[in-house]
Formats: sequence, C-alpha cells, structure tokens
Amino acid sequence: MKTFVKVMKALSDPNRVKIVKLLQQKVMCVCELQSALGISQPSVSKHLKILEEAGLVNFHKDGLWVNYYLADGRHSAYAASLLENMKHWLNNDPLVAELVKKAPLLNREELTG
Repeated sequence: MKTFVKVMKALSDPNRVKIVKLLQQKVMCVCELQSALGISQPSVSKHLKILEEAGLVNFHKDGLWVNYYLADGRHSAYAASLLENMKHWLNNDPLVAELVKKAPLLNREELTG
C-alpha cells in the first residue's frame, strides 16, 4: 500500500501533473520545465524529486545537462498504470493543451543563453 500512496501523492499536485504531461511530449531539462510552468528552479527540482521517488520520472546526465523523462513503470505497477492512463487524461484541459503546444518550442540553449 505504501507504493500506491506514494504514487497517488506524487500526482496530487497540479504542477507535478503538468510536468508529467510535458514529459509526455519530450525529454526536458529543469530550465525548460521552469520556463513552461513559470515557477522557480528549486520548485521544479523539488517536484521532480517527488515524481522520481514515486517511480514516475527518471533522469540521465548528458555533460552539464540533466535530462528528465517518464519512467517505464517497471518498478511500480501503480506508476505504470497511471502513466499509461495519463496519456489520455486532461488532453482537452485548456491549461494542459497550452503547455503541450508550448513544449516543442522550448529550447534549453536559448533559455540558458
């Protein structure tokens, strides 16, 4: 039951739901997520850590960049199920639709100068 509650709590915050919806579009760094969400870098990092601990998000380092992407769900059936369902959920929500539209335009090189 602990794993189930951890996954559900991770998705109980609107910004974390938005992060999942953005990461459905492409692999992103913190600066791209920060720009899309309009929140501070420490807040984005905190949200990513919670999503990672719940088995929803993974990352890999590429030089100076840390790239975040959706987990494959192999470590948690609850995370796998929710990530699969979230592909179809909220797509008609105006806020989510705007974020999804913005995602391909975010460029880390341009954001960091």
